[in-house]
Amino acid sequence: MREKRLYGLIFCLVLVTLASFFIGRYQLNTPFNLFGSSNLFKQLFFHLRIPRVLTALLIGSGLALAGLVTQIIFQNPLADGGLLGVSQAAGFGAALGILIFKGNPVWIQLFAFGFGVFALLISILISGKVRDNKILSLILAGIAVSAVFSAGIGILKYLADPVDQLPTIVYWLLGSLAGSTWLVLLRTFVIIFPVMVFFWFYRWRLNLHAMDKEVAYSLGLQNKFELWLNLVASVLLTSSIISISGVVGWVGLIIPNYARMIAGSDTSNSIPVTILLGGIFAIVCDDLARALLPGEIPLGIFTALLGSLMFIGLLLKKEKFA
Repeated sequence: MREKRLYGLIFCLVLVTLASFFIGRYQLNTPFNLFGSSNLFKQLFFHLRIPRVLTALLIGSGLALAGLVTQIIFQNPLADGGLLGVSQAAGFGAALGILIFKGNPVWIQLFAFGFGVFALLISILISGKVRDNKILSLILAGIAVSAVFSAGIGILKYLADPVDQLPTIVYWLLGSLAGSTWLVLLRTFVIIFPVMVFFWFYRWRLNLHAMDKEVAYSLGLQNKFELWLNLVASVLLTSSIISISGVVGWVGLIIPNYARMIAGSDTSNSIPVTILLGGIFAIVCDDLARALLPGEIPLGIFTALLGSLMFIGLLLKKEKFA
């Protein structure tokens, strides 16, 4: 039964991906007349639409996977990849890059990624000074770091030029794939894909992190190296995605919960489902963002809207979080 569901999700992902290539404000009635279309459409199709859809697939899968790993490590179904202040820190870095470098996309991405990793290091450093429960202290440190960078974003908004810089900061913080190109896709792929491959081959052992400390110790998890390795990889995945797409919420929170409903708590089954569901969810949200209205709507608005509706549906079904 689980194999049938997996194959069904693969089919849905392929179908949604192919259909998304032909969804947009510049319509094509049928894919068979693609090569008979104008040069303008060919440029839009091959150089903008295809890399954008593939980027949405990549970031959706990556955010969902990072959320699942974070929920397993913290044993909390309401956690996501930005739990340790990464999202707010990346937003602060991007806003700082917009102010200093006048919206240069390369520097914006570098600053967002750098501050996201910096937030993780600060959270680890603070939690290391606390002798109590390390997981709980890490969560609390992440909340504090997130609040600090959130205040920093407010300061940068206040200092930004209200005509030029402030709208750019606000739009970036809402998340968008409007600037997706083959180069952006390549920069995203170089970081995200190796981390996803690591989690793919590690997926059976991830189950140990969901167990009590004593049980995990008896099964071979004898040091904290694996814990920190998985946590750092998860944050690296999240910060690299945020640096490309902006702050796109709810993907890493809601998708893993639905994946566990479909495939169960065993990570060898839930990780493939999470990757597929995350890709489908992000592509559908991006299709709505760029095709629903004449002007493009930020991606983060649709991920939050659909994600919150899915979360309400999850609650109404009265399913227990795995």
